[in-house]
Amino acid sequence: MENDTKSIIEVKDVWRTFITGGTPFSALRGINLTVLPKELVAIMGASGSGKSTFMNMLGCLDRPSKGQYFFNGIDTTAKSNTELALLRRDYFGFVFQSYNLLPRTTSYENVELPLLYYGYKFGRSQRRDMVIAALKQVGLEEKIYNKTNELSGGQQQRVAIARAIINNPKIIFADEPTGNLDTRTSFDIMAIFQGLNEKGTTVVIVTHEPDISDFAKRKVVFKDGNIISDDINQTPKNAAQERLKLPELKEPGAAK
Repeated sequence: MENDTKSIIEVKDVWRTFITGGTPFSALRGINLTVLPKELVAIMGASGSGKSTFMNMLGCLDRPSKGQYFFNGIDTTAKSNTELALLRRDYFGFVFQSYNLLPRTTSYENVELPLLYYGYKFGRSQRRDMVIAALKQVGLEEKIYNKTNELSGGQQQRVAIARAIINNPKIIFADEPTGNLDTRTSFDIMAIFQGLNEKGTTVVIVTHEPDISDFAKRKVVFKDGNIISDDINQTPKNAAQERLKLPELKEPGAAK
């Protein structure tokens, strides 16, 4: 992992075929892709292009019907479901469009959850320190004990990101993480991802929004289960700077 020229993701001739009404349909068709450590990759494509199916496979939430997927040199297609669960626990962080937070629980409880899967590895005080540090990293330390229904959409997504980074993952998979958010909040979220990436975390984001993909270092476009383009973004935009360029919001009834 220390060698940045060694791939963290390597996908070889991967197919994913589903049977619908007795008829096979291939959502992925012979995909080949390599991702290096510390990349920030945007996976793009229209609805039905295969990008979310591909993300599920990269996150070991699904398996390819054919082909191989290597994560950090490990052939995931040869692993049992239990081994894949441990791989996800130890190396992956997930962020979803719908946040996937536990209802009627606090920010603290949501972020702490992944640490509980380690059993007795972390004591209560150590977990507390880790949770507070993660929430501070996403700028949400003042909402530690607020319940999820007391938070805005952007704040809920920050909690989801804090939960994703609590175990210091090697890679973060984010599926449409700004899909439910306004432009201003979306740029705030992307600024967090860029900050994590600058500190060495590999980030793979599924998005259908071109302005969001402009913050990535690389753009991979899917269509009909195939990769139709894979380009390096020579000048990725800075989300924090782009956020400052947005017009200021005016309160209702404020003077024009």
